[in-house]
Amino acid sequence: MTDTRVISTWTELTRDSAIYLLFTFLAIKVYKFLFYCTRTSEMSSFSMATHPEALRRERILNSKLYFDVPLSKVSIIYSSAYDISFMGIEKLHPFDSSKWGRVCKFLVSDGFLEEKAIIEPLEASKNDLLVVHSENYLNSLKSSATVARITEVPPVAFFPNFLVQQKVLYPFRKQVGGTILAAKLATERGWAINIGGGFHHCTAERGGGFCAFADISLCIHFAFLRLRLSRVMIIDLDAHQGNGHETDLGDDNRVYILDMYNPEIYPFDYRARRFIDQNVEVVSGTTTDEYLRKLDEALEVASRNFQPELVIYNAGTDILDGDPLGLLKISPDGITSRDEKVFRFAREKNIPLVMLTSGGYMKSSAKVIADSIENLSRQGLIQTQPE
Repeated sequence: MTDTRVISTWTELTRDSAIYLLFTFLAIKVYKFLFYCTRTSEMSSFSMATHPEALRRERILNSKLYFDVPLSKVSIIYSSAYDISFMGIEKLHPFDSSKWGRVCKFLVSDGFLEEKAIIEPLEASKNDLLVVHSENYLNSLKSSATVARITEVPPVAFFPNFLVQQKVLYPFRKQVGGTILAAKLATERGWAINIGGGFHHCTAERGGGFCAFADISLCIHFAFLRLRLSRVMIIDLDAHQGNGHETDLGDDNRVYILDMYNPEIYPFDYRARRFIDQNVEVVSGTTTDEYLRKLDEALEVASRNFQPELVIYNAGTDILDGDPLGLLKISPDGITSRDEKVFRFAREKNIPLVMLTSGGYMKSSAKVIADSIENLSRQGLIQTQPE
């Protein structure tokens, strides 16, 4: 009996020891696994923090701004959210902040576009904007006074920021989403028009000139990674110098900048001018014929200097005769000819083209833009009816 009890006790001790050793072994394994996971996460976070390009890549790849568009839609992007209406104070700035919606209304009423065929973009999220902008810059927009300076409408400074975000910055973020999506559409269909965007005065760190977000810079960074492009040409024909994208992208040899602008008006950014690859100055009072001649020469030079895989065309209408800020004397027909020349430049070389409407400070701008788009359709350079 004694021997039996001893054997039984020994067996129980052996079993308990085995269980204890097993649990100890498993605990060590779990601890090592958790330590490895934590360490990997820390290393990954450290890597992202110390390698901005890796973080930029992650943000671009995780973005929802690129999405598939059915063929029942045409390559024209617009949202009613583009238009800015803020208790009437938007009228204190010469820019027509309802221009974008009126362009589409003209196209629809003239029978060139069906409302249901227009593409609605997504709003650019904070992570999307951080692809180019710093956290500090985006935080600065939480100050209504900062937004008032950027939009050049002083009363904006006195409104609660949540209203400013909703009424001013949300429309801008929607337009940024439209510009970014336009590059994807253009590479798929040959062309795309964002009835908005072209905020060419905004840099990664500073907004100005009614431009709160650097949509052109953002669009190009997305295109480099998501569309695997390596050569992009910016043709900026707004009356004002495009100092924003020049500051952001001027030292990137994958980007070629042709900027044709009036040097006698805002922004007088001489530092940014050093980054222009092809600087074409058109002084106050330049007429239609002279302007179009200079454009022909500029496009010819650009075609010899650079072979892009995508053209971003900033098609401001502030070059119109009578525009209070552009101070040039280009006729509405001159705008139509200008746009047709740029589209033919891209079509002849089979280069996808993105058009942005950018500046324009007269009520007549909306009709001029619509008429020009209708001409592009008549010329077979774009298709405004769904397949």
